[in-house]
Amino acid sequence: MSNLPRLGISVGDLAGIGPEIIYKTLLDSRLLKYCTPVVYGTATALFDDFPADQQAEPLTFRQVRAAADIAAGKPNAVTCWEEDFTLTPGQPSEASGRAARLSLLAAARDLKDGLLDALVTAPISKENTQADDFRYPGHTEFLTSFFGAPESLMLLASEELRVATATGHIALKEVPAKLTRELLTAKLRILLKSLKQDFGIDKPRVAVLGLNPHAGENGLLGTEEKELVNPVIQQFLQEGHLVYGTFPADGYFGTGQFRKFDATLALYHDQGLIPFKTLAFERGVNFTAGLPVIRTSPDHGTAYSLAGQFKADETSFREALYMACDLVQQRNKYAGIKPLIPGPPPRGGRHE
Repeated sequence: MSNLPRLGISVGDLAGIGPEIIYKTLLDSRLLKYCTPVVYGTATALFDDFPADQQAEPLTFRQVRAAADIAAGKPNAVTCWEEDFTLTPGQPSEASGRAARLSLLAAARDLKDGLLDALVTAPISKENTQADDFRYPGHTEFLTSFFGAPESLMLLASEELRVATATGHIALKEVPAKLTRELLTAKLRILLKSLKQDFGIDKPRVAVLGLNPHAGENGLLGTEEKELVNPVIQQFLQEGHLVYGTFPADGYFGTGQFRKFDATLALYHDQGLIPFKTLAFERGVNFTAGLPVIRTSPDHGTAYSLAGQFKADETSFREALYMACDLVQQRNKYAGIKPLIPGPPPRGGRHE
């Protein structure tokens, strides 16, 4: 069992539902046959107040000071802070933001040092996490910088749908200026490589959405498609890639045309995430493509309104953990490395 994928888990904002969805996911002991989970934070502070299922084995952690001391066969927790935090569920604070940073930074360092095989991040508050040493809009931007990647790609994935975004956490009014031929080319190259390397698709088919209503209506409603996006698509077609577009976003998703493609490149955040979360919210996973490491997360936020009620649905976080296992195996296979485990982890809830 020592060669199971080691999955680091950052706890996110402690005032949100992060600790709860981590706890509920790790209650499924079957997961331990497929990975070694490593939570970055003090286990007693995070999970002691959760209600216990009297019919289930209690969830216990191996609390260690460093990831080098983790062991397979049970959940591990790496101590990231010594002080006690006074937290109120649903009310983010300076303390909960600091804990989120400490957890993420510690897990990212261990991932960079090769002590972990992948990272699964619980939700943070982008506003509450800001500090002098952390000025990033979100996980994606931080990890891209931390691992020295020239560019990365936010890729939302489920069993039936994959949607990437050319631009990320920026104001809508900034999108047209941000979209350049160089950016679109870089994002499409990352997407095509990830579909091969991480998802095992030898000849991926990719659709590109238009920026304007009706994809510009041949220039009547905007010229970005004719002048910018379509020439990039033609370049990829000439190179032998199966990249098509531009498609009007409403009709593309409304008619189910997305099912004909292995992935879709949306040009801005909401254009891709609204249909994705409408169609695959519960089981959707956020994957950061283009990094030299593997990072997944649930496709939702901190959900402060649910915190402290033990009503949060852990499905998306569980899928993020499962997908991290799958991606480790697939990336190793792509690199010619023998798989660590005999097959994919079980899907479904812990009571199935």
